[in-house]
Amino acid sequence: MSDITGSAGARAAARDVSGASSIPPPPPFSLKQPGTWSPRVLSQLGYWACSRFVTVMTLFSSTDAANSEPHLFYQPWAEILRTGSFPTGDATWQYPPGAAGVFLAPYLVPGGIDYVRAFLVVVLIADFVVMCALLRHGTRPGRSLAGSAIWLLGLPLMLTQPYVHFDLLVTIFAVLGLLCLERRSWLGGGFAAIGATIKLWPAFAVLGASRGRGLRQAVIGFVASAVALTGLVAALFKAPFGFLHGQGGRGIEIESLPGSIILLAQEYGYHQGEIKYRYGSMEIITPSSETLSKIMLGLSVLGLCLLLAWRLLAAKRFIDSTPADAAIAALLVFVVTSRVISPQYCIWLIGVAAVCLSYRSTSQRWVVALVTAATALTTVEYPLFWKQLLWGDTGLRTLLVARNGLLLIAAVVSCVQLWRSTVSTGRRKRYSAH
Repeated sequence: MSDITGSAGARAAARDVSGASSIPPPPPFSLKQPGTWSPRVLSQLGYWACSRFVTVMTLFSSTDAANSEPHLFYQPWAEILRTGSFPTGDATWQYPPGAAGVFLAPYLVPGGIDYVRAFLVVVLIADFVVMCALLRHGTRPGRSLAGSAIWLLGLPLMLTQPYVHFDLLVTIFAVLGLLCLERRSWLGGGFAAIGATIKLWPAFAVLGASRGRGLRQAVIGFVASAVALTGLVAALFKAPFGFLHGQGGRGIEIESLPGSIILLAQEYGYHQGEIKYRYGSMEIITPSSETLSKIMLGLSVLGLCLLLAWRLLAAKRFIDSTPADAAIAALLVFVVTSRVISPQYCIWLIGVAAVCLSYRSTSQRWVVALVTAATALTTVEYPLFWKQLLWGDTGLRTLLVARNGLLLIAAVVSCVQLWRSTVSTGRRKRYSAH
């Protein structure tokens, strides 16, 4: 009897007054500590290795590597960058100054391999770093490995596309920025700034930073890093801001929301519109193209203003998932109002969606499901049936409109859920009363 009561007493002593176990939780995943490699972590790492091996073999067993962007665009740009100048006069060059580091990075890969294979090595390293960061974050108390699972399964949905575009090398900084905001806000802001100097959208990572000291540190880290990196690149290269001309001249790309609607309308009697290759993408030229382009730019600005209004006026309740939830809402607004929706934009969305799902408190679960479905539809239209889309296949043009419809619904749902999760109940009632 004494053994029984003693055992019960030991179990009771192992709990504090609140009823929570005093046994410390297992440490988060770390590559340096095999003791943290739980079966769930090992299974995800194993699947990562197998899925990426198959993707790489698929890439080099076809003509994708020889006809990929690293071969056709990135290497020629890198050769010009090595001379100390940005590729001015090239209409396809549309990237901020920090992109120079991305295109020169393959030259740092040892072994004397060619540029395309070196680029693939750099992308795979970035993919693995994101995977490990999500695993480490997901094994912390109150977190979830669902985020790493989305990253693990979402990229293969895009076949070889993540490995022949540099967008994964942008996404890594947005993911690391969001993951660092909670513990080291200044570092999170710094990572977001690095990403923003390559492509602007990672700046959304600091939109939902918690008020007070965390927000100040994030903003300071972002501004200081952005200024320092831009200044360094401007000192080392000529014409670092030539990309602005290429961006300003872009029109309505066929995969954008208005572009897809025009394509489908052509199948039902709308006889205006011609597809042309301009500024690195297939654009649809109609008498209203310039007006549509201005409208989409205006909608992007309006969306940004509404998000800033949410940040300044409405957002009062910040929880651990708020930065990631705000980032995916802003990114979706940016994507659906863009004049261009390239397939690689799904890499951005899957990356931020993975961070959202790594928090059990996220308000964006349905949004992640919609983004994943849109990613699958994107792969059908590009690269699987791209030529048929251009040739006027009605079914594929309908699918493209459906994909954009999913993204639009995801943007609306994301913003609504972000509002509901950050605006107090009493405040919502006051707004609805007005």
